[in-house]
Parts: sequence; structure tokens; C-alpha cells
Amino acid sequence: MGMSAEDERAASPRDEEWPEAEKAEKLARGAALKWASGVFYCPEKLEGLGQYRSREMQRNSSIQSRLKSTVQSYLEGVSAGLEQLRSAAQEVQSVCQDLGAARWALLDSADRFQGLQQMRALMAEHVQLASVVQVLPQLFSVHEVFSHTLQLLHEQHLLEAHAELMMMEHLRDDILSQLHFRGLSSAQATVLSYFGGLQELNESLAKQLWDIVGNSLRLVREDPVLFVTAVRIIEREEKIDDALLLEATFLPPGRPKGWRQKFYHVLQQTITGAHFHAACMDAEGPGLARHLAALQKGIVSELRVVKDLMVQCVPAHYNILSICTATYHQALTSHLQDILREDLDKQALFLLLEWALRVYHSPEMMGHPDLLPEVDVSALGPLMSPELVDQTERKYVVKVKASVLEWMQRTLEVEFKEWFREEEPETDHQGFFQSALPVIVMQMLNENIQVAALITDSLQQKVYNMALEELEAFLGRLREALVQCGKEHQKDRTIPKYYVSYLLAMLNNNLALSSSVSSLHPDTARREVPTSLQAALDRTQKKACQLLLEELLLDLQPLCLQLPSRKWLSGSQLVNSMCEVIDKYAKDFSHVRKPIFTLLLMESELLVVSQYLRALMQKKMVCKSEEERGQLCNRLLQDAMQLQELFCGLGLDRSQQSLEAVFALRELICLKDPALLSLEVLGFITKYPDVSDEHITTLLDLRGDVSREVRHMVLEMMVQHPQVLPKSYRPIFSTILVPAPELPFCLRKGKCA
Repeated sequence: MGMSAEDERAASPRDEEWPEAEKAEKLARGAALKWASGVFYCPEKLEGLGQYRSREMQRNSSIQSRLKSTVQSYLEGVSAGLEQLRSAAQEVQSVCQDLGAARWALLDSADRFQGLQQMRALMAEHVQLASVVQVLPQLFSVHEVFSHTLQLLHEQHLLEAHAELMMMEHLRDDILSQLHFRGLSSAQATVLSYFGGLQELNESLAKQLWDIVGNSLRLVREDPVLFVTAVRIIEREEKIDDALLLEATFLPPGRPKGWRQKFYHVLQQTITGAHFHAACMDAEGPGLARHLAALQKGIVSELRVVKDLMVQCVPAHYNILSICTATYHQALTSHLQDILREDLDKQALFLLLEWALRVYHSPEMMGHPDLLPEVDVSALGPLMSPELVDQTERKYVVKVKASVLEWMQRTLEVEFKEWFREEEPETDHQGFFQSALPVIVMQMLNENIQVAALITDSLQQKVYNMALEELEAFLGRLREALVQCGKEHQKDRTIPKYYVSYLLAMLNNNLALSSSVSSLHPDTARREVPTSLQAALDRTQKKACQLLLEELLLDLQPLCLQLPSRKWLSGSQLVNSMCEVIDKYAKDFSHVRKPIFTLLLMESELLVVSQYLRALMQKKMVCKSEEERGQLCNRLLQDAMQLQELFCGLGLDRSQQSLEAVFALRELICLKDPALLSLEVLGFITKYPDVSDEHITTLLDLRGDVSREVRHMVLEMMVQHPQVLPKSYRPIFSTILVPAPELPFCLRKGKCA
């Protein structure tokens, strides 16, 4: 049902004052309607309406009774609070009245307090005079106490002397502080003059204390009482310093004394001065070794004294063991730097590196079982900085390099002299020529690398790199020595007597060096030979082979000069002589190891073939008839087969020989129809692409039956078919020079005007 206008006006003020009530009522009505619609939806439910009504009425009456009791309890509490507030207000009012009365009483008696100021001043003056009277006996006895204290110091009764000294200082400082606070600074000079003897006593006591601290390592073993007394006095003074600094109102003259820091300073100076004087030690190897051994023994011994005895004589907060350890460490660092400024030899540099990087941290020194675990230098940093270690390693490598260079030069000089001996070089158990050169060189280099490995990997790598550089340079000097020996031999082929044998020995030595170089590498997994060093080894081998082939050439040249000739066509004596020379050298070549032996046979065979072909192309002979060409072909065939059999018998496979060129050249000579020469020449230049048109022209001249047209056609064919040398091709004809043709001249020969 709707509400009337009067009801709305009557309800509006309440609704404006309590909007939550209206909202709650609406929610309650809605919930009730929802519940009623759900319960009485079915007609049969209406029978229980009376029961529902009575139950709800009971619940409402219960809720109302609880609300009434709650409101009643709240009202009772409010009444009690109001009563307490009322009584508190009455008490406050009473207190205010009492305070007002007290204020008026104080104002009435203020004039009476003015007369107490004079009494207060007199009282203060009386107190000062009383304090002065109390200290007068002490002031009068100051000089007597000074004398007694000085006598105690002379008798080393340090604790008693220090007690009297503290008493005098306390008296002086008390007087000075009073003068300071009263602004009487002008009188302070008089007091300081009167107590002037304190300065002398302080200095005398300090001198004895620092003498004791300077001998502390000895005293803690012999008489620790004196050292403990000194430490106690220092700690007393430290406490006085701390108290004065904490007050921060007045600081007497001479304060703070800082005797604890002075204690550390004197102890550090004592340690440094006792061991580390570079000027008084020998920087050479033996002297330096003795010096380092003495340092090692002394430092370990003194640290053991500090750890076992001195630690018990000082307070724990002194950290005396850590300070002594750091002092030794820092002093050693500076000391090693001073030594390294000298021009040291390699032995001294090695000793310093080994001592600083190995010995110092080993169980023989700072890692000694008697020092662990209290002594730990790992937190103090390295004894030598990485930069200094690298610099020292480089100096060491320079010294080793000079030594290696000198040793290698001496070895080479000895080797060079042995080449001129009147006996063959020594042989190994297999009969191969050799000398001690590779063993000496490799042993020297390997020893230096292994010695460097005892220090650091970086030093080992530096020495390894230096060793390879020096070996490469040594090979260069060895080649120069071979060339010099070859020049001496050219002047007189009887000197050296065993020239070929020593060249073969050098080839074996070079092969031994080449196979041993990889063993020098510090890393067993990476034992490759550097490219530049391998090239130097190859150049040395090539130079020795070249000198051997030059020697072979000197013996072959007289024989090669005799062909081609009519006498040569009629017999085989010339090639027999060549085979004898080759066989003689092959017997010498058997004293070198297999790879070099095969190489020498191949180079010798190539030399023989090139000299044989060069002789044929010297234009000494032209076949005058077909019969003579047949003789030439037969001679070429027999010579080539004889030489081929010789080299095969010596162990050189046919695939490694170059005599096929002689067989191919014979085919050009034996061709009966000159018109087919272009095809034959095409096959020839295809097989031997280094053949030039001068070579072909000379061969055509040797036939003696080639017309100008055929010659022109052959040369045109060569122009149309240019050849490119394959990478694996061994040149044969490119080393053969053809004599230039003689130009026709119309004037007769004669002398110039």
C-alpha cells in the first residue's frame, strides 16, 4: 500500500537522518517476500501459515529482548564515564588554584634570592682553594717524583715508573684543563714550564719501549716479561688517548701519543732492517741463492716465534701474526723489486722466479705445517705482480737466448772444423752418417724448455718460441757454412777430403732435427712444426742436396761433353762411364736414410736426364743420312734402357724416373716420314709442356732431313696448341738452354780497326 502525504512528511526527516534504515527495511521486505513466495507457492503449504506466524513472532521477541539488554549495558557505561569526567574536572580546577598560589608565593620571595649570589661566589672560591690546598703537597713533590721516576727507568722498573709518570701527567693535565675552562690560557705556559721534566721522562720511557719492541723476537724467547711490560704500558697509554679523544673537551699537550701505531711501526722497521738490504748481498747466482735460502730460513723461524710465543704476549686485537706476515710479504715484494733492478744473469732470474712463484708458497716456507692454518698469504696478493713476472720472464728469455746463441755458434764452429777432418763422419748402428750436432742442439733447447716448465707455463711457452726462433736462425747459419764449405771445395776438390760424406751426414742431421722439433712443444696434443721452421729445414735439405748434385755434375760434365759424336754412336763406353759415376754416388747415398736416399736418386736421375738432353741440343751433330739417324735412335734406346735399369736396380721406381723423355725424343728422331712430325710433336709437347719451340727446332735440326715447310708447319702447330704446366709436373726442358743460332754475316772475320 502507498503512504499518505502526512506520513511521507512525517517520515522524511527520519529518512534524511537515517538513510541506512530505509535501505535495510527495503532489503528485509524484499527478502521476506522472496521467502514467502518460495514457501507458500503450493496451496498445501498454506495450512502451516499459523505455525510460521507464531515461530516468527517468537524469534522477533527474542531479538528485541537482546537489543534492549545491549542498549541498557551501553547506557550504563556512558553514565559511569560522565561521572569520571566530572570528578576529573574538579581535581584539575583544584590543582590550578594551588599552582596559582605557589606562583604568587615565589614572586613574593624573589627579592630574597639576590642575596645568595655572593654566597655562591664565595663557595666556588672556597672549593677552588680547597682543591689547591689538596694538591699542594703533590706540586711541591713534583721534582722529587721526577728524580725517582728517572731512577726507576734506569733500573728498568718500567711499570712503577710509568705509574708515577701517569700520576704527574694527570696532575698537570687537571691543572691545565681548569685553566683552559676558566680562560686563563696565559698561566698555562707557567704550568708547562714547571712540569717540563715530563717530556724528558716520556722520551726516556719511549726509547726503552722501542728498544724492547725492536728486540721483541729475541725477548719473547729469552725474557717475555720485559716485552709484556712494554705492551701493558702501551695499552695504558692507548686507553688514556681514547678517553681524551672521546671527551673531546680539552686535549693536553702531547696527546694523543699513538704508541700502539708506533709499536707496529718499530716492529715493521725491525723486520725490514734485519733481512732486506739489497746493497749487502751478491746479486750473482750463488750469492743470490744463499741470500734467498737465508731469507727462507729466517722468515719461517721468526714467524714460528710470533705464532707460538709473541701471540701469547699481546692482546688478541693486535693481530700480531697477521701484521708480521703482511710485513714480511710487503718487504719481500719491495726487496725482490730492488734486486730485479740489477743486471742479473739467467741463473739469478730463474732463482728469483722459482723462489717467488714456487718456493714462497710451498710447505718449505709460508705453507710450512708449523705455520698453518694461522698464516695465510693468499689474501695478501702475489709476491710478484703479473706484470713484473712477465717482465722478468722476458728478461730471462733474453739471457737464455744469448746463451743458446753462443752455444749454437760454438757447436757450429766445431761442426765446421770436423768437415775438414781426414776421416769420414761417424755412423750409427745402421751405417748412416751422422754427427753429434742434432743431439747437442736438441738437448740444449729441450733442457731450457724443461727448466722453464718448473716455473710457469707462460715462461715455458716463451722459451719454446725462442728455441724455435733460434733453431731457425741456426739453420740459416748452417746453410751459410755449407755454402762456405762448398766454395772451399770448388777451389780444391780434395778439400775437404770427405766432402760428400759430410754433406750426407748433414742431410741425416737435418732429418733428425726435423723429426725431433715436434717433441719440443710443451703440449703433447699439439706437436706440429711451425711453417717458418719447416721451411728453414726444407731449405737446409735443399742446399745440401744441391751441393751434392753439383758435385755429381762436376763428375758427369766431362762425359756429357763427349756426346753427341760419331764415336758415341759407335759404342756404349761413354754411358758405361756415366753409370759407374752414378753407381759410385749411389753407394755414398746409401749412408742417408730412406726418404733422403730416394730424393737424391730422383734428383740424380733428373740431373742425368737433363744433362743428357742438354748435350743432344748443343748442335754438335746433324744426321747426314737415314742410316745415321738409325744409329742415333739405337744409341738413344740403349743409353736410356741402360740408365733406366741402373736406377731401377738402385731402388728408383720407373714411375719416379724422367728417362721417358729420352724415349719420347727418340720417337721424334726415328720417325721416317717428316710429314707426320707435327702430330708426333703435338704428342711430345702434350706430355712435356715445358718444351719450347727452340727445343723442337734443335731436335728437328738433329734429324737433318726436315724441310723449311715442315719446320714452319710444326712451329705453327705449337703456336696453335699452347701448353699449361700442371702443378705436379717436374720440369725437364725448362732448365735446358739451347745455343742461339749464328746469324749470317757478309764480312769476313777480322780484327777491329
